[in-house]
Amino acid sequence: MSLPLIPPMLATSGKLPPTSQDARWAYETKQDGQRAVVYLAGDGTLLLRARSGEDITAAYPELRALGDSLGSSPAVLDGEILALDEQGRADFQLLQSRMGLAHSPARAARMAAQTPAHLVLFDVMHLAGRSLLKVPYSRRRGRLEDLDLNGPFWSTPGAVVGHGAEALEATREHGLEGLVCKRLDSLYEPGVRSRAWVKIRNMHSEDVVVGGWLPGKGRLTGLPGALLVGQFAADRRLRYVGGVGTGWSEAERTELAELMRAVATDECPFDPVPRVAGAYWVLPRLVGEVRYSVRTRSGLLRQPSWLRLRPDLTPEKSAAWLPEDSA
Repeated sequence: MSLPLIPPMLATSGKLPPTSQDARWAYETKQDGQRAVVYLAGDGTLLLRARSGEDITAAYPELRALGDSLGSSPAVLDGEILALDEQGRADFQLLQSRMGLAHSPARAARMAAQTPAHLVLFDVMHLAGRSLLKVPYSRRRGRLEDLDLNGPFWSTPGAVVGHGAEALEATREHGLEGLVCKRLDSLYEPGVRSRAWVKIRNMHSEDVVVGGWLPGKGRLTGLPGALLVGQFAADRRLRYVGGVGTGWSEAERTELAELMRAVATDECPFDPVPRVAGAYWVLPRLVGEVRYSVRTRSGLLRQPSWLRLRPDLTPEKSAAWLPEDSA
């Protein structure tokens, strides 16, 4: 049977629904992985397409056995491909070693043995020859759970109806990426970033020390396009933790440019020196606060955004110190 190509529905960034509306929403854990639409033709074959529409099936050979799970029932499912750490939490850095291998099946097979992927399923858009796009979320979830798709490399985690505040707090306590809130009566809108699905990302904030900058382009020539920031290790060396390219206003960008010109230096303050081309270095005198999603195993801040300059702090009196397990 020929299955329809269905681009995934997308969530809008936002906050928890009002308490008065809480019972009208379901809450799912936000997963830090690669979005995938799963096409099961009913003949034992499986096709995985990324959000872009690219065929990524060959990158994840361990997921092919899912094609036999539904027997002869063709289906189109929505999910997220993860790589799990030792605590069973999604680790995007681990997953990066698996992504981009769709054209290297031999390498993909080797990597599957070292870092197996896990597919989390959370929606069904087409089943047994019938489109479910116009079926409310609550009924689609019921149909998905009835399929009982739980195996060695895939699962169908449950969704919580109501209790959004408690669900969000649980993700924070367990160090998870966040929450996706889905209206129970929402239809599936292919390719649409819908307000019927709301994503909430758990973010962290920390002090950092500015050690350099990258110039902007176009109208931003001469101004910072990104700040290069670090934190001190236990041995008091300034370790690079990433580049911050968002979060400031034009006035703040101009102010930062003036401050960095005053502390410019030819010597890189980071140890070891990061592999960043075209950087301008500054003396480690400026302290800022950034927001970020997670810290990678190598100590880098993922998705950092600038919050504010901390003129009240010197690097020595700030909290810009690496956690012990990142030093």
